[in-house]
Amino acid sequence: MDISPPPTEHELRAVIAPALGIEPALIEPDANLVLLGLSSLEIMRLVSRWRKARVPVQFDELVAAPTLNGWLAHFASLAPAVPGDAGAV
Repeated sequence: MDISPPPTEHELRAVIAPALGIEPALIEPDANLVLLGLSSLEIMRLVSRWRKARVPVQFDELVAAPTLNGWLAHFASLAPAVPGDAGAV
């Protein structure tokens, strides 16, 4: 199954900021997005949007680490291994 590339930090900020009612640049990388006002329903909507775009994001992973850095780490873990990288000398 082909997967799409995950959103970048810039794209994440652009999609989260309107839900929080703030400018994207004002979202601190380690700020708790839930405490800033991002609801679990909005997270579910984002997950649905990303899954429709073929990004295999996991809702529970986003909720467990609700920060930009946490989400970026989750998205990084979804990247398929590049053939030829394993065991390269």
